[in-house]
Amino acid sequence: MASIEIYPYDSTWPTLFLETAKPIREALGPVAKRIDHVGSTSIPGAAAKPIIDIQISVASFEPFAPILQPLNALGYNWRESNPHRSKRYFRETPGTRRTHIHVRRAGTWSEQLPLLFRDYLRLHPHDLQDYIEVKYQLAAQFPEDRSAYTGGKSAIIWQIIRKATEWAQIHDWYAGPSDV
Repeated sequence: MASIEIYPYDSTWPTLFLETAKPIREALGPVAKRIDHVGSTSIPGAAAKPIIDIQISVASFEPFAPILQPLNALGYNWRESNPHRSKRYFRETPGTRRTHIHVRRAGTWSEQLPLLFRDYLRLHPHDLQDYIEVKYQLAAQFPEDRSAYTGGKSAIIWQIIRKATEWAQIHDWYAGPSDV
């Protein structure tokens, strides 16, 4: 497993998202209610692991074939062993650009949360900076331990989510249109 490396924001990440997401949109058609760029690469100014995270919102996981077959045909592999039952998780074919695809049911908390987190951090640079600092610290502390790195982010993520939830209520936040 590769070391955890955090990179400064790369202005090509939105373009990489679009290059990756457009074929997914074409392949899934109306099965995908939304296709959004999520994760740190979706937040201008955020340092991140250079992995494009894509969230696909669907009405239902069943039938699964209309989701599975087009994504497999594009070279994405379903990680059936993913323990999170609120999503179906796909990864890139080994040797290609790192891409994580999170398929979630539209309108669920698990679908809305990454969008709220992203939108809040896009508008709150102080909280974004705090998050970035924690990520750099954890990557230095746990360069070979993804579980410890991910778990170490929990406190700041939940702190930001609490702020984002309050902000969403005050400003009547909603996800807005799909990115693709």
